[in-house]
Amino acid sequence: MNKFISLTLRIWRQKRPNEKGQFETYPAKDISTDISILEMLDVINEQLTLEGKDPIAFDHDCREGICGMCGAVVNGHPHGSEKGTTLCQLHMRHFSDGDTIVIEPWRSRAFPIIKDLAVDRSALDRIIQAGGYISVNTGGAPDANAIPIAQEAADKAMDAAACIGCGACVAACPNASAMLFSGAKISHLALLPQGKPEAAKRAIHMLMAMDALGFGNCSNERECEVQCPKEISIVNIARMNREFLKASFFSSEK
Repeated sequence: MNKFISLTLRIWRQKRPNEKGQFETYPAKDISTDISILEMLDVINEQLTLEGKDPIAFDHDCREGICGMCGAVVNGHPHGSEKGTTLCQLHMRHFSDGDTIVIEPWRSRAFPIIKDLAVDRSALDRIIQAGGYISVNTGGAPDANAIPIAQEAADKAMDAAACIGCGACVAACPNASAMLFSGAKISHLALLPQGKPEAAKRAIHMLMAMDALGFGNCSNERECEVQCPKEISIVNIARMNREFLKASFFSSEK
């Protein structure tokens, strides 16, 4: 049975990157508990548009928890407080009638605000770019599938590759670190034979890029692991550190 609730929304509004922002309060009446929080923002934006006001800017794309595009801090939690859930999968049934919901953007020097809840997360793309490519001579396409990979390594690599690059780990970390993101990206290739030829170069260049882009360092708070919508484990950070140390001692890459 469809249920409706009424809420008070406190949403961060900021017109331009270098302009001072502030929280603004909006009533949200008769909101269906069957819709997601992004769809709730659509409803609010429709009302604002009809009133001739500027709609709330927020990031979104697939709305299926796949693309990693959406993201905002809801009541102090990146993507909300539901475990293993992206913002677009956070439904209004997790809130109660009369609740006040505070929604703000990711907070990180490396993620400058574009407008309202939308931030520039291209720094994550630049970390990936710094890692470069893999080079494997496989012959025909079927030959690539003939490379033997242990089941345990394949499983761990797939777990790391589940990262969607949303940036929730950065938003959750008190140091605004991208170590979980970088660790996942380095781990999933370091575990596979296809990723080994450039492993040293990849680890060094990605970590150098992460530092240069203004991300903080890891202090083992584990907030990143708790808030990650794909539940990426911090063991990937440990693996990344091992890869970096090995590369620093035995590689000529700088």
